Amino acid sequence: MTRKLEEIFQFDKLEPLDTDSVSDTVEHARTQLVEIDATIDKIDSALPTVRDLETGDRELDDLAAKAQETFDTLMDLGFNVDSRYSSEIFAVASTMLGHALTAKTTKLNKKLKMVDLQLKKLKLDQDRARAAPEQAVETAHGQVLSRNDLLERLLASRDQNSNKA
Repeated sequence: MTRKLEEIFQFDKLEPLDTDSVSDTVEHARTQLVEIDATIDKIDSALPTVRDLETGDRELDDLAAKAQETFDTLMDLGFNVDSRYSSEIFAVASTMLGHALTAKTTKLNKKLKMVDLQLKKLKLDQDRARAAPEQAVETAHGQVLSRNDLLERLLASRDQNSNKA
């Protein structure tokens, strides 16, 4: 029976396992994981989630409101002055309306860019989560055994099974 097991498990072809190299490899892997975690933490701290979208909105709203008020004032003035001067006043009023429009457009572009960046970060996080393997569920415990230890355990379990029967 032992000769048959040796042939099945090919114990004659096995080389002795160097446990020092295994522990060195495990330590090296742990060190690399710690370094990678530190790098990821640095990246996450450098790219925090985008907050306070309202930061510059009030200033842009104030500029747009002032430009619209100036436009209205200049339009009233342009209708109440001599026609030879009104064309220049209307041109300046048009410029003020353009500034109001630019302020509103800048505000909207800023919001869209922030939302776009948030969506890109969310997609990257989701891709990273999909690429990362699920946390492995431990299914069994393993031990490094020599073939003699394995044979002793197999024989012991066989003896126990035969005593129960």
